[in-house]
Amino acid sequence: MARTEQRGTFRTSRGLLAATAVLCLSLSGCGDASRFQTAAPPTTAPAKPPRPAPSPAAAEREHERILATYGGSYSDPKLEALISKTVDRLVAASDRPEMAYRVTILNSGAVNAFALPTGQLYVTRGLLALANDTSELSSVLSHEMAHVLARHATIREDQAKQAALVTRVVTDMGNDPDMTALALAKTKLSLASFSRAQELEADGIGVGISARARFDPFGASRFLASMERNAALKAGRASSPDPRSQDFVSSHPATPERVQNAQANARQYSVPEGGERDREDYLSIIDGIVYGEDPSEGFVRGRRFLHPKLGFTFTAPESFTLDNTAQAVIGVRDGGNQAMRFDVVRVAAEQSLGDYLNSGWMDHVDRSTTEELTINGLPAATVEARGDQWQFRAYALRFGSDVYRFIFAAKHKSTESERNARETVGSFRRLTLEEIQAARPLRIKVITVQPGDTVESLSHRMAGVDRPAERFRVLNGIEPRGEVKVRERVKIVVD
Repeated sequence: MARTEQRGTFRTSRGLLAATAVLCLSLSGCGDASRFQTAAPPTTAPAKPPRPAPSPAAAEREHERILATYGGSYSDPKLEALISKTVDRLVAASDRPEMAYRVTILNSGAVNAFALPTGQLYVTRGLLALANDTSELSSVLSHEMAHVLARHATIREDQAKQAALVTRVVTDMGNDPDMTALALAKTKLSLASFSRAQELEADGIGVGISARARFDPFGASRFLASMERNAALKAGRASSPDPRSQDFVSSHPATPERVQNAQANARQYSVPEGGERDREDYLSIIDGIVYGEDPSEGFVRGRRFLHPKLGFTFTAPESFTLDNTAQAVIGVRDGGNQAMRFDVVRVAAEQSLGDYLNSGWMDHVDRSTTEELTINGLPAATVEARGDQWQFRAYALRFGSDVYRFIFAAKHKSTESERNARETVGSFRRLTLEEIQAARPLRIKVITVQPGDTVESLSHRMAGVDRPAERFRVLNGIEPRGEVKVRERVKIVVD
């Protein structure tokens, strides 16, 4: 969670529910895989009518927004040199060798990549840590280049405008509720299908570019499979060979479908010696890369959140999963019947915390429940609010010059939900100097498998991660029943 100065835009009947829905979507594994999605021909970008390029000022604003959202840029000269060299090869093999691209590594543990229409490409360090060779990296970069070459952002914008117009017309003029609902559903499906077609088209174009650049064309299918397993692990599900069912209203194809399409695309190319994978050099270059969250923006360890830079920590209730986003720390309980949000806001020093909680930023507040408190020596206040389907309990704590909010939501208020809220807020405290000094990022370490090593023994050397054996397999692209090989180089996570 970055230190931001939010001014209280939360609404109990909408705001936290929307945040919870977004959280549930990201925990299901959709978030990390949302942009690097794979597929069938064509393998060259079709001609599109020229459209005015975004202004430099608009592109720069979008660039700054992306940096703010993803923790800024990540500086690593060796990685930057590898990416630059890979992009040069891909550009030379593309249909637009005169096109200029600029790549930014984002300081985020999320597995993501995306592109702006201007040719600005983004990859997260989380994606780089998951990849196992340069051909997998090239499949990501060529996919994003394909979005630029095919002008997908412009087409998507036009399609969205048309869908918005249809929605407005049928909403304003339709007097048959069933027909109106049907028209809106068809519009949504059409828009989602259009996006899936874009991703599949970009997959086909990208595999073709990688193959012509003499990278292993099967890098895309390998990496997509790793993304699928990583998403399943993040969502708390066991990895399974059974494909997840396709959500036809999703904006992207299911990953198993994309893996199959990527494999079909790759088989079309006859590359000398199967194309380059360059695994050894790639692993040497990512050795030491930061893994997971950057402690400077706070980080999650199990149910505990620590922010060494701001000097505090708290612990979520049992059965809660925490997710540290750029805007807030979001927690969801197993089963989805309780949720929490933690963030920081600006409150005038002369305003009491009780008055702040009743100042209108939250709907349906029961003012009679307002209570001033002291929590671990810190001034605090709490209040209840009621929505249509959720019950809310909000706390505000003043810590130094900042005010921190805990907002808890429960489907039904209960002794347990109230206890969870109290215990979580009660765990908020200052970090000791020793804790601050000990807070350092996790990193990828590349080691060589020795005789007698197994997946289980190597996973025991992992630090700071849950389900280490499964994570070790995902991180190294090892199948659920696969084993390591002597003298093979593998990645582990260390502190």
